[in-house]
Amino acid sequence: MPVITLLPEHKQLELPAESPLIDLEFEYYGEQHLSFGCRSGVCGVCLVKVHHGASLLGPVAENERDFVQRMGFESGPYRLACQCRLNGDVTLEVATRDAMPHATAPSPEPDRAPAL
Repeated sequence: MPVITLLPEHKQLELPAESPLIDLEFEYYGEQHLSFGCRSGVCGVCLVKVHHGASLLGPVAENERDFVQRMGFESGPYRLACQCRLNGDVTLEVATRDAMPHATAPSPEPDRAPAL
């Protein structure tokens, strides 16, 4: 079975070949390794950085690539785990907002005068 190595802990998990990565959530009984939100590639909660084995996660669909880029990440090393099917050993890291190349702190709201 293919092995998924999750960084930075180097936790190794196995899933059968052709499994969607979303199966991690069900196979490991609530151990939170990857978070999944919508499960359909439109929320970005399951964004991962692929350190090894990107070609073993299936092709990147155009809508996935576009969504990842709109989030501020480069498609290629970054994938939506819910859109990936495991075809061999991979090494992944859960992407965080801090890793965003264009991450900025949210602007504070301007002071507002009290309503009369």
